Amino acid sequence: MFMFSRSICCAKLNQLSTFETLFSNLKLRPYATPLVGPLQTCESRIYSREKAEYANVNWDELGFALTKTDYMYVMNFTEEEQKFFNGTLTRFGNIEMCPSSGILNYGQGLFEGLKAYRKEDEGILLFRPQENALRMKIGADRMCMPSPTVDQFIDAVKKTVLANKRWVPPYGRGSLYVRPLLMGTGRNLGVKPSSDYTFLVYASPVGNYHKGDLNLMVEDNVHRAIPGGTGGIKAVTNYSPVYKPLTEAKAKGFSDLLFLDASTGSNIEEGSACNIFILKGNVISTPTTHGTILPGITRKSIMEIASDFGYQVEERAIPIKEVFDAEEVFCTGTAMVVKSVASITYQGKRIEYKLGAETLAQKLHARLTGIQTGLIEDKLGWTMLID
Repeated sequence: MFMFSRSICCAKLNQLSTFETLFSNLKLRPYATPLVGPLQTCESRIYSREKAEYANVNWDELGFALTKTDYMYVMNFTEEEQKFFNGTLTRFGNIEMCPSSGILNYGQGLFEGLKAYRKEDEGILLFRPQENALRMKIGADRMCMPSPTVDQFIDAVKKTVLANKRWVPPYGRGSLYVRPLLMGTGRNLGVKPSSDYTFLVYASPVGNYHKGDLNLMVEDNVHRAIPGGTGGIKAVTNYSPVYKPLTEAKAKGFSDLLFLDASTGSNIEEGSACNIFILKGNVISTPTTHGTILPGITRKSIMEIASDFGYQVEERAIPIKEVFDAEEVFCTGTAMVVKSVASITYQGKRIEYKLGAETLAQKLHARLTGIQTGLIEDKLGWTMLID
């Protein structure tokens, strides 16, 4: 009986030895991690992500300026085809355009801005790209332009990011800013919509939009937008008209301007490239987007997060005098994210606001960036994993 049991045991050991030999000869994929022994638990990871390759960039010194990356995406709409088609990736570089094109002569163009973020495990997330695609379509309708479909827009953004993924900064050290452009590029001497259009997407790694405190000066002579105009879309023509007062304000030491409405000159609207919020008690207020204010995607996201925090969020006309007794003021935008306002100066009167880690702005910033980088679970379906 003993000899019989021992022979069975030896047979089992021989089988096990054969299995171990076969297993040790397996060629594992580069991203696989072999089992390390019988003590390994079910929670152990069998696969791990390949280590990301990064461009030669000093990530800690990134500002908000163009860094040339590897590729851009180009897709055309022609009068003959009457649709956008055959989008391709091409090396980043200058483009050729007819001197009489609609974008150069009459400013028939739009742009969008969104970001790709690196996760802790080096995966890459996009934040609400479908919102940018829909906003571009609304803008295109207003500017009498065709626009790519939502799927075409998102596909172009994904391909651009993946082609330039070595330029996506490491987790917590910046983001890849993605700039989709829609331009009238057909030959056009007369004042009319272009016949041909180009949709182009490029990208650049970026850091903080505003370094240091954010000090605003109220601009009461120049208006960013007027009722019936294009202030509610991202038309390229919305931005350069404010360069003069913005340059003058910066020469005086201010960070940005806060514009008033053109109708009454008494209600706040937005900054040169950001939305604004004020806090009083448990109520957060932001100006209504009624055609002169850009409906920011970060703005929309912050309103939802603030509501989840238990704050009452309202959109309404906000008289300039209300900013002087606000407990806190902050700005939002794709480039800026969420940033506390340190001071507002209006007609020589300067009001300073609370700053620091305990501000609502900082808490909103932490929640938003946590979702954007995958640190906090995205229960709202805002992020898109692309790598």
